[in-house]
Amino acid sequence: MENNYPFKEIESKWQKNWLDRGQFKTEEKNKYKKYYVLEMFPYPSGRIHMGHVRNYTIGDVIARYKAMQGFNVLHPMGWDAFGLPAENAAIKNKIPPAKWTNENINFMRAQLKKLGFSYDWEREINTSSPEYYKWNQWLFQKFFEKGLVYRKKSAVNWCPSCNTVLANEQVVDGKCWRCQSVVVQKDIEQWFLKITAYSDELLADLENLKTSWPEQVLVMQKNWIGKSQGVEVKFSIKDSKDDLIIFTTRPDTLCGVTFMVLAPEHPLLLKLIKGKPQEKEVTGFIEKVKKEDLTVGTSLKKDKKGLFTGSFAVNPITKEEIPIWVGNFVLMEYGTGAIMAVPAHDERDFQFAKEYNIPIKVVIQNKDRSLDADKMTGAYEDEGVLVNSLSFDNIQSSSAKDNISQWLEKKNLGAKKTIYRLRDWGVSRQRYWGTPIPVIYCDKCGVVLVPEKDLPVKLPVDVEFSGTNLSPLLQDKAFLNVECPKCGGKGRRETDTLDTFFDSSWYYLRYTSPKENKSLFNSKSIEFWMPVDQYIGGIEHAILHLLYSRFFTKAMADVGLFDIREPFKNLLTQGMVIKDGYKMSKSRGNTVDPDSILDYYGADAARLFILFTAPPERDLEWNDDGVEGAARFINRVWRLVNRYIDGHDSNFISIPKDLDLEKEEKKLNNILNKTIKKVTEDIEDRFHFNTAISSIMELVNELYLFDDIKVEGIKQKPIYINTIKSLVLMLAPFAPHLCEELWEKLDSHTSVLKETWPKFDSKALITEEYNLVVQINGKVRSRILLPANLKDRQIREKVLSDEKVASWLTGKTVKKVILVPEKLMNIVTE
Repeated sequence: MENNYPFKEIESKWQKNWLDRGQFKTEEKNKYKKYYVLEMFPYPSGRIHMGHVRNYTIGDVIARYKAMQGFNVLHPMGWDAFGLPAENAAIKNKIPPAKWTNENINFMRAQLKKLGFSYDWEREINTSSPEYYKWNQWLFQKFFEKGLVYRKKSAVNWCPSCNTVLANEQVVDGKCWRCQSVVVQKDIEQWFLKITAYSDELLADLENLKTSWPEQVLVMQKNWIGKSQGVEVKFSIKDSKDDLIIFTTRPDTLCGVTFMVLAPEHPLLLKLIKGKPQEKEVTGFIEKVKKEDLTVGTSLKKDKKGLFTGSFAVNPITKEEIPIWVGNFVLMEYGTGAIMAVPAHDERDFQFAKEYNIPIKVVIQNKDRSLDADKMTGAYEDEGVLVNSLSFDNIQSSSAKDNISQWLEKKNLGAKKTIYRLRDWGVSRQRYWGTPIPVIYCDKCGVVLVPEKDLPVKLPVDVEFSGTNLSPLLQDKAFLNVECPKCGGKGRRETDTLDTFFDSSWYYLRYTSPKENKSLFNSKSIEFWMPVDQYIGGIEHAILHLLYSRFFTKAMADVGLFDIREPFKNLLTQGMVIKDGYKMSKSRGNTVDPDSILDYYGADAARLFILFTAPPERDLEWNDDGVEGAARFINRVWRLVNRYIDGHDSNFISIPKDLDLEKEEKKLNNILNKTIKKVTEDIEDRFHFNTAISSIMELVNELYLFDDIKVEGIKQKPIYINTIKSLVLMLAPFAPHLCEELWEKLDSHTSVLKETWPKFDSKALITEEYNLVVQINGKVRSRILLPANLKDRQIREKVLSDEKVASWLTGKTVKKVILVPEKLMNIVTE
């Protein structure tokens, strides 16, 4: 027997074995209950990182555990292969994006295989392959026919020097990342998916996910959809025939409006400032805001700035003249692009009013009637009674909302309305490395879909980047110039490509039948496997990817492809991997190369450390000592099981007089069954792999104690044999290479993965007696064997009367006693 586990030899042996015998190949077997476990697939950036390793290890444990429970498990892997980094690499390294991407995929696939993940590699998909993106194009056309795709002008980041559109990531401090020219906003025609048609269903169906998705994700999606019920109110504009329409959820505060704020893009703004003294200053402000990064110019902006336009609106109830401002924090995309500001009763408005010395008017009094606008240090946003509101005075604010809404509707000055924060999804990308949009433009016929028989519209692979930001598609005449499918005249292909979120919004469906070439999937396979039973990925995908996937599922169902309305039954969002207090990143220089860990400690040690250090939903702090500790535990298990296999029963002694062998066997059986119960529940109910592994470690400690009993035939005792085998079975999902080898050594002719997960005997869970660890001021001082039926007072008496404990307490006063039932007592002294 080798004292140290030879991980390199054994891991390569079993990885080859699994591959040769198709261990993880999945078929649709109706006699087994299906279980579809899926981790979010990676972008092939070149190398996997520890965030990947954690994500995929979690999924692999679940997949292996479910297989051992008798489920027919689908556990696939693929590549989210389109995206901007490949174009950047092509420009930098003078290498075609396709070549760069495929080389990365080959390298990362090898890395994943070294970790021993139980993927069915025959189902591997690559979203940049024509076999996949053909169905992106087909879906685009089906959505178009369903009225879910349309084209409109929308603002983009535009570099006038490079004469091209830039992604947000390519705008650095308001300048082009390549030529450093100032970036401007420009409206161009783009394609959109009508996700807003599903706003209500996307929101309502979150209720069905309450018990199976993290609450944080549900809240994030709910807020992103942003359903608001309120009133659209018409403010007339002084000296103008135009009206200013605003949306508010607080009509009860209408009499407290002291200023209005417009978004910089509001269509009335230029008209309002024309010829006024403020025109030049406001125009400069508008241009400045336009140059800001789109991701910053939102209502979340901390530094809220604004200017008075010189124009006034008229309050529809009080007839007061209200100054109209322009602000960098008002969104044209939400509501009407204009807001009424009530600083006395809205904290954002209060802070803005204080900054710009705008009047504050109280219109809702608290129950003490103590609110004074001059003395307020913050907005009063709670319920109260209306004041300074003319005929609405003395009405409760909750009732006043409806009263004022009805008054506005009666006077034709407003109407109740429901609005959403969610906006339609712009899927056009002015880039090369993506799915070509299957559209042809014809001067005679207009917009023409590429005939289905001509799909896929293939992306030219052998392309050169000219050194500008222009997409190669604009310069490829063979791609660009085509015949119109309708009239046979001259046509021009669409040169925009689809957002990569389009690819990832349905990939989980393709895994069910990835080799299907007559349709995007086999309907029977969808019926068999969907929905995904367990989806795993980072919290950063809580909104876009998950929301888009939910939308796609509903839209595809409405196209008639299946009856499913939600794609993911259960969701687990794992935490980040942290090192030196920060998330691992190349820019911080705190990354850990998975290959170096695998070469030095092995895959099982890496897996075990990642699973043991923190629960999946929590952040994991990387610690090299922790990996070494995991490797030491693997060696302990290796030596323990091999000692049993090798039959080290030499140098037996007679049974000590004080040893009750039957009691020791019963004790071990009790510990084994408790461990099986705890590990099963930790995996099944909570995914608390850390506590499951901790329980297995405790079992190993007990086995070593039992193993030290030098009694002839002890290792042939059924309970010992059963415990050894159960140990290997329970550890198998966490450390599969080690356990396959040990299982084979235990004279098994089947894979440990094909074995049945151990079941506990509820009768054996009853404890007759146990060892209580006794600590004094946190340090272990004694272990006392106690009957299981003692009350807390009796336990304390027995512990304090113990000879060892008494000696440690001599001359000390007991301040506090902390008892962890059947495990530990800590005595704190003064």
